[in-house]
Amino acid sequence: MATITRRAALAAVPALLAAPSLRAQGSYPTKPVRIVVPFPPGGLVDLLARSVSQSLAARMGQPFVVDNRAGAGGNIGADLVAKAAPDGYTLLAASMGPLAVNQFIYSSMPYDTNAAFAPITLLATTPKVICVANNRPWRSLGELVAAAKERPGQLTAGSAGSGSSLHLALELFRGATGTDIQHVPYRGAAPAVTDLVSGNIDLVIDNVPNILSQIRGNGVRALAVATESRLPQLPEVPTTAEAGVNFRFGTAFGMAAPAGTPDAIVNAVAEAVATALKDPAIGGRLAEQGTLLGGQGPRAFAALIEEEKRTLEPVIKRANIRAD
Repeated sequence: MATITRRAALAAVPALLAAPSLRAQGSYPTKPVRIVVPFPPGGLVDLLARSVSQSLAARMGQPFVVDNRAGAGGNIGADLVAKAAPDGYTLLAASMGPLAVNQFIYSSMPYDTNAAFAPITLLATTPKVICVANNRPWRSLGELVAAAKERPGQLTAGSAGSGSSLHLALELFRGATGTDIQHVPYRGAAPAVTDLVSGNIDLVIDNVPNILSQIRGNGVRALAVATESRLPQLPEVPTTAEAGVNFRFGTAFGMAAPAGTPDAIVNAVAEAVATALKDPAIGGRLAEQGTLLGGQGPRAFAALIEEEKRTLEPVIKRANIRAD
């Protein structure tokens, strides 16, 4: 799903644990590797997985094949990986939902979130941007917050569905600003943005890559980015801190293996992913769309997952967010 602040995780990429290429040793991989994406094709995590898979294949000498297994907020595909043999031949590329917070949203889970996976690496984080409809009068985040306080429960914010990162962002924003903004769930972020462009809802707190083209095309008005510093893709848009609001938020995506996968395999895949993300043909293209690249390795990603749980569990419980 998402997390509020990732200063350590999104700082300069630290050196990975020293791990020789297992391919050079002839031990891994010796056959194709499946990367399960627990969401439909075309989404950001699918794009990330497909972007790095060719580099992984070239570096490690075997095909890395993306397999989309969507359903239940990512739980179906994640469960397949959780129950796979811990031999490095079935990997997971996912948002933080199935890796961290779905356990707080779904009444039952097919796997134990806290014990099912061996974190490999953060792939990327997409920062959030607060956008309003062009036919609304607000020109700054301060004006939006003031309007929400003047009209409690009347302003509407679209999301990609109950429990989505856009919904969690809204709940955190409400808490940070002391506002009561009505949540309007959609079946995905795209229809929410479509209604925002049409002026049917007031605002959306979306991932920058999802809505960047609408911002640049003046389809919506961006008021603030929920990041520590301004984004080069939107240099004219202030941060939430500049607007006087203590709210930072982003959606993280990463890779994991079944628990019990040997450290040597986990480290070798993490090293290969970090190399792929440094390739301008891959990482440069993603960064142009406002994606903050990862590649920090298993330890940093494991810490990020734990931070996600600590941050969002109380928010989910306080707002009584349920996905089933």
